[in-house]
Amino acid sequence: MAKNWQLQEAKNSFSAVVDKALTDGYQVVTRHGEPAVVIMSMVDFRKLKPQAKSLVDFLASSPLRQLQAPPARAKDRSRRVRL
Repeated sequence: MAKNWQLQEAKNSFSAVVDKALTDGYQVVTRHGEPAVVIMSMVDFRKLKPQAKSLVDFLASSPLRQLQAPPARAKDRSRRVRL
């Protein structure tokens, strides 16, 4: 269960805050009565952090990959640009 710690209390008992985060879950540190930061275990943090995919994996998982033929391209002519 998360516990709120006042900033001064968290600074004085940082080891206890870390131990609580590892055993009981995330810990909230407040500043001037408002939540300021969360201390959590690395395991919990990695669960929250999205996993980066390579471009190849991203394109391979695209729903457009299931199309038999590539989408038709527009036959419009490009516009003239004066340089």
